[in-house]
Amino acid sequence: MNKPATTMINGFDASRLASLPERERSMIERRQALLGPSYRLFYENPLHLVRGNGVWLYDPDGNAYLDAYNNVPSVGHCHPRVVAAIAEQAAVLNTHTRYLDDKILAYSTRLLATFPEELNRVMYCCTGSEAVDLALRIAGYQTGGTGIIITENAYHGTTAVTAAISPSLGPNMPLGMQVVTVPAPDAYRADGGDVGDMFAQEVSKAIAFMRRRGIKPAAFIADSIFSTDGIFSEPAGFLRKTLEVVHEAGALYIADEVQPGFGRTGSHMWGFMRHGIVPDIAVMGKPMGNGMPIAAAVMKSEVQERFGHDIRYFNTFGANHVSIAAANAVLDIIEDEGLTDNALSTGNYMLESMRQLQQTFDCIGDVRGAGLFLGLEFVSDRKSRTPDGARSLAVVNRMREHRVLISAAGIHGNTLKIRPPLPFGREHADIFLNTLESVLHETN
Repeated sequence: MNKPATTMINGFDASRLASLPERERSMIERRQALLGPSYRLFYENPLHLVRGNGVWLYDPDGNAYLDAYNNVPSVGHCHPRVVAAIAEQAAVLNTHTRYLDDKILAYSTRLLATFPEELNRVMYCCTGSEAVDLALRIAGYQTGGTGIIITENAYHGTTAVTAAISPSLGPNMPLGMQVVTVPAPDAYRADGGDVGDMFAQEVSKAIAFMRRRGIKPAAFIADSIFSTDGIFSEPAGFLRKTLEVVHEAGALYIADEVQPGFGRTGSHMWGFMRHGIVPDIAVMGKPMGNGMPIAAAVMKSEVQERFGHDIRYFNTFGANHVSIAAANAVLDIIEDEGLTDNALSTGNYMLESMRQLQQTFDCIGDVRGAGLFLGLEFVSDRKSRTPDGARSLAVVNRMREHRVLISAAGIHGNTLKIRPPLPFGREHADIFLNTLESVLHETN
């Protein structure tokens, strides 16, 4: 089932407004009047939340919802150490980077230590969209190119530049004239072929397409788990050949780590590291500060040097004192609470358990993912592997009614997108899995 042009996967249908309780109906009417029609709500029955704690969210009536979707509060909703760091710093100083300060230097040293040594410069901003925008500016300046290669259902941000490389925003959002899309690396439909070879060939074709039209390639950008394309993680290492193709073309490889970064994929701190590659630039967003407005682009010094000398860069509150304090607390928590290891162990447990469900339910075509970034794909027929977006949407909404929150991904919206906060443990996984099994019986 394809997404309607004017809506989104798992979006609330405003024509159902009259069927909602008065409290929620009134709030939605006010939203529409005040915020306008661009803002979308999740679920057939929109969720009204008033509080969060760890992996739990709460509605006004005190009902608890297990959050298996939200990656921005990476170390858990309202983590007390992040809250304390924000409050303490806000009471002392909060200003910009044109004054000397030790805290940004200490954090930058610590952050860069989590990357391969070639990635040794960092530039800060407030959102992932800004970080991608900055990375594209640097790539264009470094290479002299304008062409950008993306996957067919990618999402990279909401600025004018990043929306133009985000086809998942729908057909009413035009792509850039010098943007070329390639199919996502779908191992489920590769029929035993080498996914790395196949994907590199598609990128090579895109480069040839650009050159035939006089477009010089500037960058290839992808998140290493292809989250909005449908979550394609395997086999680890398949992106190596693509990196070679991109570099042979004189372009830069940009790793969008907004979603797979900060230990989410379990085996490594950064998603691209699963593939044994070193991108030219890696970008990250608000999970960096557990939802605070901080983001960054980390890059090779030789990539940044010319841009840095020739073009002044300043982001008024990028890396402000309060956001740096939150980001530092996030690194503390990831280390102290062993959240990368937890993502690996809990994620492997969930993968294995969902593969057992696959043996029972023919509608499950594939189960895949890494760490706490998992996908479960529904098909109407296993032999043809025909995507079943209607079933996916039904499962997402029934899970919500059972107070477990997930969403969907993929160009047909037929893959469950399971991406909980990093403290999501075995006990939470069991709640998720038991609910999923019940819902599969209900919707079968």
